[in-house]
Amino acid sequence: MNRYLITLYVLLMVATVNGRQLADDLIRLPSEKLGSSDDDSVGTRWAILIAGSNGYWNYRHQADVCHAYQILKTGGVKEENIVVFMYDDIAYNWQNPRKGAIINSPDGDDVYHGVPKDYTGNDVNVDNFFAVLLGDKTKVKGGSGKVVDSGPNDRIFIYYTDHGGPGVLGMPTYPYLYANDLIEVLKKKHASGTYKSLVFYLEACEAGSIFEGLLPEGLNIYATTASGPDESSWGTYCPGEYPSPPLEYDTCLGDLYSVAWMEDCDVHNLRTETVKQQYKLVKERTSNENSYYGSHVMQYGDMPLSKDSLYTYMGTNPANENFTFVEENSLSPSPKAVNQRDADLLHFWHKYRKAPEGSDMKTEAQKKFVEAMSHRMHIDSSIQLIGKVLFGMEKGPEVLNTVRSGGKPVVDDWSCLKTFVRTFETHCGSLSQYGMKHMRSIANLCNAGVTNEQMADASSQACTTFPSNPWSSLSNGFTA
Repeated sequence: MNRYLITLYVLLMVATVNGRQLADDLIRLPSEKLGSSDDDSVGTRWAILIAGSNGYWNYRHQADVCHAYQILKTGGVKEENIVVFMYDDIAYNWQNPRKGAIINSPDGDDVYHGVPKDYTGNDVNVDNFFAVLLGDKTKVKGGSGKVVDSGPNDRIFIYYTDHGGPGVLGMPTYPYLYANDLIEVLKKKHASGTYKSLVFYLEACEAGSIFEGLLPEGLNIYATTASGPDESSWGTYCPGEYPSPPLEYDTCLGDLYSVAWMEDCDVHNLRTETVKQQYKLVKERTSNENSYYGSHVMQYGDMPLSKDSLYTYMGTNPANENFTFVEENSLSPSPKAVNQRDADLLHFWHKYRKAPEGSDMKTEAQKKFVEAMSHRMHIDSSIQLIGKVLFGMEKGPEVLNTVRSGGKPVVDDWSCLKTFVRTFETHCGSLSQYGMKHMRSIANLCNAGVTNEQMADASSQACTTFPSNPWSSLSNGFTA
């Protein structure tokens, strides 16, 4: 009997000496222990961060990705497990007033420092993204070669920020990313049994259309999007708006949805905040009090995953451990926002306005603005004319503007959509990032039973020529 008393005494002494650690381990949730020790059996966090654009006028996308990287790195996610895709033409761009630095808010610190350059320039493409997600090193071309080499107990976080359109996401290289191809890769990843759960944050116009009617339950994937299937997303911290960037900047510093979730992460203890709680806060801030300058944040896939703590996927900043989460939005009110598709025009206009009269800079800014407007007017009028050629003056606009009921993807036949895009661009020039807004109209032609011969004939009638500027260049086409 004495032997048992001695054993009990020793155990109590150990518990007293290490009382705090023992108590922490007893009350900590399993998800909170993820990656907190050297025990690989609890799983590893992986992340893919993608800025799908290039050009200084798209500064905000790479700023978003760099900020996201800093959150994950500070949270304890290992650098070798974070794969970064960004064109990397911003930090040292001649237009950047702070060479070698990128900021994501008016008074923000540099978020570019230390960010790994895994895939830059033309290596930022659909094929490499899919190969990285699937962990297939043999399919990766260029870049660091880093892939998501995950196992069955691992967690994956994907953040993608760029221009988008119904059923499509942009890339700085071509072709662009179609929703059905992304969903097929996600299904393939699930079938491989190489993750426990996956969370996907998507910033783009019509972002909801990437998952609407396409992402099934049962894949252990939860997705949230900056906008619904038929609305724009918004740039923020833009020149001339409030709060505006420092005077020397003439481009938007971030995106409304992205800034909302990242600024939430910056100040909160992510051990005690769930994905669902963040979704609610971000939804409230991004809707901008239901004003015109906002969008509806959506969620898709396996909703039970939203009960996971954010720590499970992002880690947490140790400096925020004493923060107690409350069901109120403690973040600053939504800043004024600018439609994503107008951010480039805003950039060119401010460049023009600030340039000295008679200077080459003023002439160049005016040229860029006029080229962008010429391209937009050409694309808009060409699509409208194709609809009228195919269906008549009255029914044409009705067919083009149809929005399918909730729960349905933008198109049934994705091969038709891709073929029609190629046909349009052959006759009318590149859709480019602005033209993505018309993907629903082109999809509606497929849904209405138009043949490719009819599409080719209508396109040739609508476009006897197209503007000779970089926006319309076929080298910038969806399928180039």
